[in-house]
Amino acid sequence: MRNEASSSNSREESVVVYCDRSRSSCGYCKSSGRTSISHGLLAHSITVNDYQDLLDRGWRRSGCFLYKPEMESTCCPSYTIRLRASDFVPSKEQLRVCRRMQRFLDGTLEVRKPTELADAPNTSKHTGSSVHHAVSSSAGNESFSCGNKGENKTEEFMHHLSDQIDKVVHAYIESGEFPSGIQLPKAAVKKVSHAKRNLSVEGSEDLLYTNNIAFQIAATLRRNVQQLRMSRHSAEENDLCPKSIAEKLACSLNQLVNIFGMTIRACNGHINFYSVAKNVFLDEDVQTVALPIESGCGSKTSCAKKSSEQPQGQKRKLEICLKRSSFDQEEYALYRRYQIKVHNDTPDRVTERKYRMFLVDTPLLFVSPSADGMVPPCGFGSFHQQYIIDGKLVAVGVVDILPGCLSSKYLFWDPDYAFLSLGKYSALQEIGWVKENQAYSASLQYYYLGYYIHSCSKMRYKAAYYPSELLCPLRYRWIAFHIARPLLDKKKYVILSDFASLQDGESSQSCIPECVMELQHDDIGLEDSNDVLMDDDEEIIEIESESSDDEVDPETSGLGSAAIDDGDLTNVLIGLRGSRLRYKDLQRAFGPIERNYLETQLRSYQRVVGVELSERMVYLAKFI
Repeated sequence: MRNEASSSNSREESVVVYCDRSRSSCGYCKSSGRTSISHGLLAHSITVNDYQDLLDRGWRRSGCFLYKPEMESTCCPSYTIRLRASDFVPSKEQLRVCRRMQRFLDGTLEVRKPTELADAPNTSKHTGSSVHHAVSSSAGNESFSCGNKGENKTEEFMHHLSDQIDKVVHAYIESGEFPSGIQLPKAAVKKVSHAKRNLSVEGSEDLLYTNNIAFQIAATLRRNVQQLRMSRHSAEENDLCPKSIAEKLACSLNQLVNIFGMTIRACNGHINFYSVAKNVFLDEDVQTVALPIESGCGSKTSCAKKSSEQPQGQKRKLEICLKRSSFDQEEYALYRRYQIKVHNDTPDRVTERKYRMFLVDTPLLFVSPSADGMVPPCGFGSFHQQYIIDGKLVAVGVVDILPGCLSSKYLFWDPDYAFLSLGKYSALQEIGWVKENQAYSASLQYYYLGYYIHSCSKMRYKAAYYPSELLCPLRYRWIAFHIARPLLDKKKYVILSDFASLQDGESSQSCIPECVMELQHDDIGLEDSNDVLMDDDEEIIEIESESSDDEVDPETSGLGSAAIDDGDLTNVLIGLRGSRLRYKDLQRAFGPIERNYLETQLRSYQRVVGVELSERMVYLAKFI
């Protein structure tokens, strides 16, 4: 129990100002009006335990400003998403990112010189072809051009195969075998690397190309079952699962492509293209480096000479350094370049003051490391994780390390290194960091990825880190993503805990659910999407407040009695002239008007932070 009237000069505690319910423009749906509705706290200081509890109630921070979306009212409901690091199962794409980085460090991954693309348009992390970005290298003679005619022929052939698949799908729609009235995805045939070409079905065949359109069609049909007026069970009975769709398409396609000396077979929902002849676009002159596809627009790969003729490149050194949050001129210069080139911000908007305010300043009170199994060697608090290649800073991850998790806040990186998918790579490193440091802090188990926004396609990639959980916006219970996904397909705002019985009654997952596999295919090119920072002065200082001297209607404020039972305001902790008092010891000091206003504010504050935190954190009333 705290000393109710003691001084706070030497005490570490959370001290906050409640900033009311407010509206602002939305950085996700880019709506023209002020459709983003949230509650805010301006934090003078926050203990790591209190901030952990706030995260578990749907809060996030941008600098010293904490915000919580009003989920049932805001335009883009934002669900806190996390995963238990020890349970993490990396996807094939995520493993490819690690292998690509290792090849780059080994000097065996060929990339273009920076000067080759100096005049190329700026590329966003949300759009494709990132393998064509430049990279600074100490070995300038390592780079080769990819303008090979064999590559062009292969690209043309893959586009031709994709068109053939689309024609077959269209024919099935016209015949009624596939439902009409729903826009089905386009096919994108992918090339299979040389290392995987021995996956033959028959001894004389080599696997050349593959396509996963059957999974995408099945997922589209599942999302539209109500419109189709059929249940998922009836959809499966009508042969609309990935395996049967792939078999249908492969059967029809085999009649079309025999002239190319190829056969087509369906394999576990994939459509695979095999060669019978030995001259079917095998790229005799070039070898394709096994890079993942960076956008849904086609297979963009980097080319090199045959491995037997390729000289070993100069090796590179990667250093990952974790440092406490502080201003660093080199980091700021990288941040400016990232914001201007990747987000197309104008230089006048990317100021040092704003950078300090949102990515350097922190209210978290640092906790020093201990040897008692409670605190990791770095301590708890706010940190910048630097990624340095051959002495050059290429990326910075802004993270909070708390008693229960590592919370990822923001990542900025050198656009010349976009081909390394540094967003995915840094996430994998952060997950690994959590697993390693559980030996020092047993409670440190989770990796928080920020907000998952189902209504914003750019933010869906976060669920590709499996197995993830979403926070119920009403009862603050964690629900497995594969249970939440179909619910969010129907409605933007869902009380996820109402469906907890589906989670409690299921057996443990032995394989990755199809909805997650779909996201792992779709997240390519979106892996570096950050949560939108509140990076405009007006969004914090001149934000449209909806508070008034009259009590806010709980039905319109999103904080009705259904959300949480009203707690006892008498024990809310209030800061007054350096002392800490419970409201019950102060309420007689105010007149009726002041008391009514303060109680309205305290009630809203208590509902959004919870009763326990309202009695633990110090509330600074704005008019006292």
